[in-house]
Amino acid sequence: LNRERILLELLHWRDVRASGLVLGCSLFLLLSLLSCSIISVLSYSSLGLLSLTLSFRTYRGVLQAIQKSDEGHPFKRYLAQDVFLSKDVVQRHSDMVLSRINGALKELRRLFLVEDLIDSLKLTNGLTVLFKKQLTADLIFSRNFFPAVPFLDSKISRKQEVCLSRGILA
Repeated sequence: LNRERILLELLHWRDVRASGLVLGCSLFLLLSLLSCSIISVLSYSSLGLLSLTLSFRTYRGVLQAIQKSDEGHPFKRYLAQDVFLSKDVVQRHSDMVLSRINGALKELRRLFLVEDLIDSLKLTNGLTVLFKKQLTADLIFSRNFFPAVPFLDSKISRKQEVCLSRGILA
């Protein structure tokens, strides 16, 4: 109930600062995934978060040393939270995943062993369209991109020549 209320507040922009932060982070994540692999995005995001927390912890430690205060660890509240999964939560979610996998396998068996001719023909048609779209995309990419490669190589080599002639490392 509390999570639903927080989500509605974000969606309805009741707290503009929090909603803007969520929107900005989401757009940044999507743009990052557009240009990099998910592993790169996750590793760089983790490294950025770790850098921020280390910097904040160091800043608070120096501030406490200068003011000679004993406030303790700045993330004490989060360190005290329980992050373990209970067996019943894991069991409930694994049962849900298992039931969906079994349902999908049952449906695939029904389609591939042609229990219903019309549904199997629909699957065949869908797979054919998907395969043709992939082939079309590959053909468009190979026809439009690969002729541009020699042009790009000549431009890159020209740029390197200009940079070397001016004493700039390329």
